[in-house]
Amino acid sequence: MYRGLKSPRRVVITGFGCVTPIGTGRERFWSALIEGKSGVRRIESFDVSNASVKIAAEVRDFDWERELNPKDRRHVARTVPLALAAAREAIADAKLYPSDFTLDERRAVGVMLGTGGGGLSFTEQQYSYWFSGQHSKASVYTIPSSTHGGLSSELSMAFGLRGLSHVVSTGCTSSTDAIAYAAEHIALGRQELMLTGGVDAPLAPGILAGFNVMTVLTDEWNDEPQRASRPFSLNRSGIVLGEGAWIYVLEDYERAKKRDAKIYAEITGYGATCDAYHRVRLEDTGEEPARAMRLALETAGRAPEEIGYVNLHGTSTVLNDRIETQALKVAFDKHAYRIPMSATKSQIGHPQGASGAAGLGATLCAMHTNWLPPTINLDEPDPACDLDYVANSAREAEVRIALCNCIGFGSKNSALVVEKSAAE
Repeated sequence: MYRGLKSPRRVVITGFGCVTPIGTGRERFWSALIEGKSGVRRIESFDVSNASVKIAAEVRDFDWERELNPKDRRHVARTVPLALAAAREAIADAKLYPSDFTLDERRAVGVMLGTGGGGLSFTEQQYSYWFSGQHSKASVYTIPSSTHGGLSSELSMAFGLRGLSHVVSTGCTSSTDAIAYAAEHIALGRQELMLTGGVDAPLAPGILAGFNVMTVLTDEWNDEPQRASRPFSLNRSGIVLGEGAWIYVLEDYERAKKRDAKIYAEITGYGATCDAYHRVRLEDTGEEPARAMRLALETAGRAPEEIGYVNLHGTSTVLNDRIETQALKVAFDKHAYRIPMSATKSQIGHPQGASGAAGLGATLCAMHTNWLPPTINLDEPDPACDLDYVANSAREAEVRIALCNCIGFGSKNSALVVEKSAAE
């Protein structure tokens, strides 16, 4: 199967687009991160008057219909227009023109997306039509548009891309894994370009209720939503759901240099493990998340002391933040106390399977603006969470090598190492 493979090619990021709760577009996202803005507000997309949790990080001021043909608008989940808008920005940013591609060029471009919930909010709406007797409102594409695998096909069809079209769904680590697998396809010469990243929109009455049943959502900040997502703070009390899309163009370094493409970073390391412990909680020692980080460092050929920034999973749950902190100490030993780190979810909530892609976007912000995004709402640190979380305000710093960490349901752990060196 792998006969004839040459040495792995270097993989770089040459395009980036996003639609987020704190701004649509890469520049607005970066500016809002550095300014410490929160995208958490009272939910407007459905009635929450009788819900115990009334807040989320919704994408606002976004023209959903503009991204879709009129005939498609009632037939797809809102993850589709989110992903399309982000992908269009990423492709334009990379100075690619798919409409001009030859057939062979189209076959050399793949799509690899990560999502946790895919079209579940769409599914919930469709079945509410079926079960309430409103059959005429339901889409004939209820099944294919509810299937996670169809999400990447929407991008493939929109841009005429004939390469592989896959969806990775591994919970909160989905987009980290998708980006890593996309990079592997470039490294092994299987595709010339990859459109990759993550998208999720887990906001619907039933989904909100389901998360609430697990007692992982905070219900203490309905009146002060922008203060609700507070990773590593002593008075943190749970997750704030979020949504959004973060999409990237990956390609071979030599190809990118030849066409004089802008290079954001090189993907150099990846590690993934499983605690094999519980459906939703982590094993207390943090050994397996730490091992995922160490594997990422090993594949990158980097020592812990070379990492200048870590983007954290930082969910705001009492257990996860404490164990992630412990895992960082296991992975980095004494150097853990010297590395600046931050939790992007403090500003954008928890976009589930898109978390890793969002964290990568924040890391690119640090690398290219020389400002570390803050962990906002860190009023009083938990004594068990005693690392440098860049509390409350952005910090000026140069970052050349960074690690992006993700932890997910089902005891899954994934980490990426990215480096700025390839851009020079």
